[in-house]
Amino acid sequence: MMNLSPTEMDRLIIFTAAEVARRNRRLGIRLSHPEAVAFLTDEVLVAARRDMPYSQIRDMASRLLTSDDVEPGVAEMVTMLYIECMFAEGTKVMALFEPIQRGQQPLLDTVVPGEIISPPDDIEMFTDLPVVTIDVTNTGDRDIQVRSHTHFFETNRALQFDRAVAYGMKIDRPSGTGIRFEPGVVKSVRLVPIDGNRLIRGAAGLVMGALDAPGAKEKSLELARARGYLGA
Repeated sequence: MMNLSPTEMDRLIIFTAAEVARRNRRLGIRLSHPEAVAFLTDEVLVAARRDMPYSQIRDMASRLLTSDDVEPGVAEMVTMLYIECMFAEGTKVMALFEPIQRGQQPLLDTVVPGEIISPPDDIEMFTDLPVVTIDVTNTGDRDIQVRSHTHFFETNRALQFDRAVAYGMKIDRPSGTGIRFEPGVVKSVRLVPIDGNRLIRGAAGLVMGALDAPGAKEKSLELARARGYLGA
């Protein structure tokens, strides 16, 4: 039975991933980001164990891979590698700058790692939903941020607007975005109906159920007034 330290376990993981990278290279498969990093790291670690001079290892590592060997965008992702190496005289950190060199094949200049590629035309949202525009004033003393998914009727009680009009509505903005309301500033906000099953759970607790249930709107407005929500 072997008792392996965390460092030794990491070394085995790097070696295993590097072996996958070597197999893929033999098969003509371009390497992914983890495979490329593991391959470079393993080769550098072995060279250090062989007690190759520091400068020679850096030179060797810069000639191991080109952009032809990796998937599009991977070379741009691996701009720098720091590898802790065990030399005969002790541990040193090997710094590799842009270790994946330019290959012979043309690069896809438009490829950016993690990029979302969308159609060239503008995408219109909620085109089939009715839109209402209301004026909103923040009567509080600090900024209030409202996210796109929020039931606007239940937003911060310091926001002054027609809550009855905003019932069952949300901001006309893409998912993950929102609007910030600064103190004392009036903003015009476009709202669209909440789609789907139109069930509200949580939020400010003013609805807690189906938006379109009989009497739900009147009950929610009454509760909002009792709790001090402006505009209710």
